[in-house]
Amino acid sequence: MGAPVVHWEIHAREASRLHTFYADLFGWKVDANNPMNYGMVDTGSKSGAQGGIPQRNEQSPPQSLTIYAEVDDPAQYLIKAESLGGRVVQPLTEVPNMVTFAMFSDPEGNVIGLVKAAPPPPKPRKKAAPKRKAAAKRAKTSASKKKKTGRRRRR
Repeated sequence: MGAPVVHWEIHAREASRLHTFYADLFGWKVDANNPMNYGMVDTGSKSGAQGGIPQRNEQSPPQSLTIYAEVDDPAQYLIKAESLGGRVVQPLTEVPNMVTFAMFSDPEGNVIGLVKAAPPPPKPRKKAAPKRKAAAKRAKTSASKKKKTGRRRRR
């Protein structure tokens, strides 16, 4: 199976300006209400990868666009990329309960991200009816049967 593109980033010198630009241009919803002021982009589409518009910093890639491919083992892909002439740009990094990612540059200097999504949280289990309710239901059924037959046991 191939590695689908699951995320992209447009790096910005002035992130808030690009948040507004792309929201106005394409109708994207950009939410930067988080501690890192990372602009999470909702394109409004059910198909295609969603992305982000982060503020560029010293660690940001020099180019303006990064794609992220989803892979089962980012560490192994970093090793493979290096063996093919690539260079690790961002070592394996885990954002707890969200994602594990890494980045490499290809032989031409393009930066590509690798991502392994965190497993989804377990689904809540349906709670079994308490035993008291089940016992009460059996007693109620038994009482209604006695009424129908008109008989009662004597001791």
